[in-house]
Amino acid sequence: MLQSVQPPAPAPSLGRHRRLTATVCGLAGIAIVCQILYPLATPSQRNSLTIVTVLFFCSASLLDASRCHGRRGAFTVLLVAAGGGLAVEVVGLRSGFPFGSYEYSDTLGPSLAGVPLVVPLAWAMMAWPALVVARVLTVRNRDRTPRRHNRLRTTLLGGWALASWDVFLDPQMVDAGHWRWHDPHPALPGVAGIPLSNFAGWLVVATLMMAALDTAVGRTARAPRAEVRFDGACSGPAVTLYLWTYASCVLAAAVFFGRPSVALVGGLLMGVTAVPMASVAWRSRSVLTVVSGRVGLAARCRGSARRHRWRRPRAARSAPTPPLRQPTGTTTSRQAPERGGGG
Repeated sequence: MLQSVQPPAPAPSLGRHRRLTATVCGLAGIAIVCQILYPLATPSQRNSLTIVTVLFFCSASLLDASRCHGRRGAFTVLLVAAGGGLAVEVVGLRSGFPFGSYEYSDTLGPSLAGVPLVVPLAWAMMAWPALVVARVLTVRNRDRTPRRHNRLRTTLLGGWALASWDVFLDPQMVDAGHWRWHDPHPALPGVAGIPLSNFAGWLVVATLMMAALDTAVGRTARAPRAEVRFDGACSGPAVTLYLWTYASCVLAAAVFFGRPSVALVGGLLMGVTAVPMASVAWRSRSVLTVVSGRVGLAARCRGSARRHRWRRPRAARSAPTPPLRQPTGTTTSRQAPERGGGG
């Protein structure tokens, strides 16, 4: 009996994929503009800018995840990162575990169970870029050749990529009055006012979150093959957002917020992932193929194969092909010389 086989879901068309890319870049651009305006705004305006920045940043991350892995991928990121972030924040407010004892103010808009709704969205907005960065960095060898994916390596590096961002986030939000710590001692050296337990809790939660995301979100992108490249396809916006966050946080802490020690400590800790990612991005502009954390050398290998493919010398290519050898005992027909005169 013949059984009908359903064909796989086709990838989005190249035109639609490019429109999605443009939308993601537009949302990310608005978030970046809001972050640029933040140090220049008045204290009352900064509260609104914080909420708007998170909304546009989170929208860009989720749409980028949808562009690479479909709506299911975006929903998974939202469920695991935002839902998990909300759950752990509620537990933290009630019990002080795993971050320490703290409380939120009413400056971040509406809340659920004491947690401003913008907070779980902030977890989601950085979870996707952290996952992409971890996947990019963990599938390359030192000689820039691809290697087999290691889920444990991706989980640990992704957890660090997400947790180290909080070295910048917490001091800025505490100084802005969005939340406060009941007992900020002992503190991370150079980051006064933030308990060390907060960073330990962030590292544990972020690692578990990356483990869930790396398992649930597929590693095969839905982008058209013509768009599978680093400088504009699946992982480009996420990597750009992560690197921008790193650079802007270092600059803001050192220049605008009067926290040079935070800029130094955060720059070193988040730089563990951001600096290698920046190096990969710089060297990979026209060499590497990166698809939502998948790095390959397909483009370079194909180009190298075309350049180094064996070719006969030009004179040999223009020479006629020699006749085939005839078996022994057979007569080879040859052109007789022209005879002069009539006969």
